[in-house]
Amino acid sequence: MYRSRTVTAAMAVAVAAAAVWAGGTAIAGPAEPPPVATLGAAVAAGPATGLAAKQALADKTTDHDEPADHEWKNSHVADVTLAGGKARSRSAGITVSGSTITVTSPGTYRFTGSLADGRIVVNTSRPGIVRLILNGVTIASSTSAPVAVTAADEVMVVLAAGTTNRLSDASAHTVPVDPSAALSSVADLTISGTGTLAVTGNAADGIASDGGLVIDSGTITVTAADDGVRGQDYVVQNCGTLTVTAGGDAVKADNEDDPGLGYTYLGDGTANLTATGDGITATTDAIIAGGRLTVRTGGGSGTPPGSGSAQAVKADTDIVISGGRLDLDSSDDAVNSNADLIVDGGRITAATGDDAMKADGTVTVAGGTISITRSYEGLEGLKVEVTGGNITIEASDDAVNAVEEGVPETEIAPNAVIRISGGTLVANGGTDGLDSNGLLAVSGGVVIAGGASTLFDGGEAGIDTSGALELTGGVLAAVGLHASANILPPTGMGWVSYDLSSVQPAGTVLHLADSTGAQLAAFRSDRDIRSIVLAADPIIRNQQYQIHLGGTVSGTALGGGLYAGGTLSGTLVATVTAGAQGPGGPGGPGGPGGTPPPSGTPLPPTSTPIPPSSTTPAAD
Repeated sequence: MYRSRTVTAAMAVAVAAAAVWAGGTAIAGPAEPPPVATLGAAVAAGPATGLAAKQALADKTTDHDEPADHEWKNSHVADVTLAGGKARSRSAGITVSGSTITVTSPGTYRFTGSLADGRIVVNTSRPGIVRLILNGVTIASSTSAPVAVTAADEVMVVLAAGTTNRLSDASAHTVPVDPSAALSSVADLTISGTGTLAVTGNAADGIASDGGLVIDSGTITVTAADDGVRGQDYVVQNCGTLTVTAGGDAVKADNEDDPGLGYTYLGDGTANLTATGDGITATTDAIIAGGRLTVRTGGGSGTPPGSGSAQAVKADTDIVISGGRLDLDSSDDAVNSNADLIVDGGRITAATGDDAMKADGTVTVAGGTISITRSYEGLEGLKVEVTGGNITIEASDDAVNAVEEGVPETEIAPNAVIRISGGTLVANGGTDGLDSNGLLAVSGGVVIAGGASTLFDGGEAGIDTSGALELTGGVLAAVGLHASANILPPTGMGWVSYDLSSVQPAGTVLHLADSTGAQLAAFRSDRDIRSIVLAADPIIRNQQYQIHLGGTVSGTALGGGLYAGGTLSGTLVATVTAGAQGPGGPGGPGGPGGTPPPSGTPLPPTSTPIPPSSTTPAAD
């Protein structure tokens, strides 16, 4: 069971003009004639972003950490000295049996020294917090966990300033503890202080709690045979530096019984996670509000996905990212939610051997910066909603994909939708730039969609939808071997479509100008292209536009090689009429304008081409 969350952001409207290419045939679509002075990038802001994580956390059970837990009197601290295989203390709350020290009462205990083969055990049924101050402690155990909480109300491990503390267990526990970890607790556990803690879990986990786990501060390094850091109810990192190397998952919350628990939260601090399995995994939500997160899973994006899960961030319900900086390198999906994925802030860089950001429900991007440098598919969900943010995607298949489970790709998926109403999206796919098995709607923002430059099955395009195609606002530039796999809509904002006589190389510069020679836009492609569609409100249906090839780009950069306004250059190669389909148009299934003609059937020309010159596109 999960709660679906919707993040709203005001529609970002871009009234920038856009660009076109060289050497073949062309077209464009409707809009009320604006004055030339309105041509330029006008981006409307929405409500403040970065609030989704706060709301998601508020929906969860509050963690156990209280300000009063961090306050105690030095006069009430009981000292415990460790030396070789022995320990000594005058506290009534401490019992010593050989090299095992047992804390039997709540209170604050300061440990100093080392045990070559020993243990600290917390076992108290009395209410109250137990604080373990590690003041330069090294403890190894050949039989069990060097620190084990077997019974307590709540435990805090305090890392004394300026100290380094080390805990390690054997590869097998002859004295079992549950959970199986080098630092093991059945109770809620907090780690604080400004010192350093190094934990080696040779048997199983590094740090594990059967309750909740909160990291408030400190420099913590965990190496574990299985999971690095696990809190059954939650793992919360408010600050500090956490470095994990795990044979299983790096950070895990796995309460499956309570929808208010089983979550992970990164509010601030630094987390450097390397795992054979998942980086962060939660049975409910994974929430990121700030901090610096670096994750490498399954050997990284250059390693083919294996049979086991090796995702950078994974949640059985929602994933919410409102801030921080994320650097994700995974063989499996970078971000994967079994429910909804919400991004309304932060800076995300992802490289993956599989999908980059995927949800079974809705992927919503309302803010932040997303750079997907390598992926099979970039953004994928039943619904993909982009209302803000700055997104760049490189994908070997579809850059953005809306797909409905159980509906064949040959049929229209009634619930699948890609809807873009704001932000900037540069989507370069090895198959399609934007691919919806249902509706594809652009009503705002700036969208540059790049499809395949090489023919595979004839259906590749910058934009490809099995259902309706709606272009009502913003700016759209679609390019590829085919710019669009669909007939372009007869209503909505104006559009121009132009097909080149041959594939043009990456670096080609094209310009779109009105009939007086005033440049609306320029475009420099970063891939081989043959076809272009440009849609924007300033393009007026049935009016004539000039297409120039070569020269340099200028004007206001909108992203993805697209510029608004600027100075016209290059060689005039064609004049085109806005809103009419020309020869060599759509290369895929029909959209809301009808069904494309059979392969090889020409459409009436709507442009007057000028013979191409030998001009080579110039670099700016």
